[in-house]
Amino acid sequence: MNDTQTTKRPVAITVICILGFIGAALSIPLVFSDLASSVGSWYPPYLGFTALAGLFCMLGLWHMRRWAVFAYTALVVLNQVVLISMGVWNVFAILIPGIVIGIAFANLSKMR
Repeated sequence: MNDTQTTKRPVAITVICILGFIGAALSIPLVFSDLASSVGSWYPPYLGFTALAGLFCMLGLWHMRRWAVFAYTALVVLNQVVLISMGVWNVFAILIPGIVIGIAFANLSKMR
């Protein structure tokens, strides 16, 4: 009997990861944009950090790792705090990340 467990990635997680990879790739040019600099000198490095952290989380989800769910949740909480402190938060800022977190936690038992 083979003890190696292979976990099939659910379609929803695959879609989330692909969209996350695209989002991370599209964020990189924004790091170097005048728009990001106009927010403040701290914002381009923060944007770069969150793009890389988001990519790292998506790679973890792609490989069905439990830590990725918790790391992504922490990243979303951090982003919400930053948006609130900037005075630009609205419900749409949590809508998509909340759906992603819900789907990820719903599949947590399938992850290792």
